[in-house]
Amino acid sequence: MIISDLSVISVTKEAVHCDLEDEVVILGLKDGVYYGLNPVGAFIWNLIQKPIAVKEIKEAILNEYDVEEDVCEKDLLELLGNLQDKNLIDIY
Repeated sequence: MIISDLSVISVTKEAVHCDLEDEVVILGLKDGVYYGLNPVGAFIWNLIQKPIAVKEIKEAILNEYDVEEDVCEKDLLELLGNLQDKNLIDIY
């Protein structure tokens, strides 16, 4: 599924996570693999614990971090695509 600004994202029930300082470690229950997210990734992961639109995630990142909007959008869509590939998020 293609992810757009209007897509709604949430963490799948097939993933559990643990916060480690300012990072997050995720266990994919389907594949048994651990994944790590840096502080920005952890910020996004915490936002998607409940269903949220991509544009709202982007706005939260822009308010929290000093980043250009086009860079933010590109990096956000890349991260969400990676999480989708690993079956760690649901997209509506």
